[in-house]
Amino acid sequence: MSTTGSTTSRTAEKAWRNWAGNVSARPRRVVAPASAAELAAVLREAAEDGLTAKAVGSGHSFTAAAATEGVLIRPEGLTAVRSVDRAAGTVTVEAGVQLKQLNAVLAAEGLSLTNMGDIMEQTVAGATSTGTHGTGRDSGSIAAQITALELVTADGSVLTCSADENPDVFAAARIGLGALGVVSAVTFAVEPVFLLTAREEPMAFDRVMAEFDQLATDNEHFEFYWFPHTDSCNTKRNNRSEGPAAPVPAVRGWIDDELLSNGVFQAACALGRAAPAAIPGIAKLSSRALSARTYTDIPYKVFTSPRRVRFVEMEYAVPREAAVDAIRELKAMVERSDLRISFPVEVRVAPADDIALSTASGRDSAYVAVHMYRGSRYQEYFTAVEKIMTGHGGRPHWGKMHSRDAEYLAAAYPRFGEFTALRDRLDPDRLFANDYLRRVLGS
Repeated sequence: MSTTGSTTSRTAEKAWRNWAGNVSARPRRVVAPASAAELAAVLREAAEDGLTAKAVGSGHSFTAAAATEGVLIRPEGLTAVRSVDRAAGTVTVEAGVQLKQLNAVLAAEGLSLTNMGDIMEQTVAGATSTGTHGTGRDSGSIAAQITALELVTADGSVLTCSADENPDVFAAARIGLGALGVVSAVTFAVEPVFLLTAREEPMAFDRVMAEFDQLATDNEHFEFYWFPHTDSCNTKRNNRSEGPAAPVPAVRGWIDDELLSNGVFQAACALGRAAPAAIPGIAKLSSRALSARTYTDIPYKVFTSPRRVRFVEMEYAVPREAAVDAIRELKAMVERSDLRISFPVEVRVAPADDIALSTASGRDSAYVAVHMYRGSRYQEYFTAVEKIMTGHGGRPHWGKMHSRDAEYLAAAYPRFGEFTALRDRLDPDRLFANDYLRRVLGS
């Protein structure tokens, strides 16, 4: 058996579990390479030993995309900020850098990503590889902001990929599911930091449905949450502002984002799990407790918020024009069922992009996300929601729970065959295979 570089830390048979606690694995080896060269040596050794290899980020995927019984590659050794190029408008960071670290580095340099999701705990490689997104009329997922990436492939080659260099790999590997190789570094397009004004406002469900297209068109970033068992929504509109900055006051922010959104919500979810019959009443109280607020701040302080209540999640992207029908069907399904849903349904939008397996590949999309408190019975709810979304040609989020297989996904993605052909070329022996990838991509 060969050996890796001396600075590569390793442990044996250490159990790994994701953030939600619904996926676990017991790999043969756990390693944390500190460079692309060390990572290449890890992959060559795994292949020589007949083991599979998977890279893991911070565990915020709800699927088993990173699970392996072979070699688990942890991100702690790849956390350098390689360069900030203000003239080019780019930043290059290693794969294990968390989004919260990236945002802090950029803010200190007076720079920002154009768009981002609503949490910052993920690593850049984990977030992009599974298609993490926020909401945007014109700006897409985090992966859509990648201008180049470094990919270590199954044979130990280190590829630099961009629109000009290895463009066929770049077209797929921005959202690569860990199937094409291990991403070791990512270059993002960035811009001078700007201000966003957030307007959060309760709104009736029927009004949101009637005005959905207008709200999504008139605002740079629009999203809303519908509270099951009620006719109430909370809407959020984020638009660029000339300022001045007017952040949420510290006390109001703590009350809204920590006490209510995390502390009280945690208690309400726990009560609902113990006594499901109480959930509709809790939902009505929760929706009535919402109040409007407007504030102006730098992007990551507007886009992101703490998420401390643990849950499991399913999310589907449907064509933008199908969104209202799909959401109305979801509401009607909940109302005629015996389901008791404590988490709000989250709806966001994104423009079409050119990434092979992006959920927005080739079409303007709306995202419908459903959640259940960790430890609750979610199967009946998620199955019913999935039936509605697939009826509208929905594409499941790669990092969130779903039951789709390669046959369905090949029909849902016009460029699916392009991706699997590239996988055959880069990983013919399936060094990066696991049960999840066999299901969604085929053998």
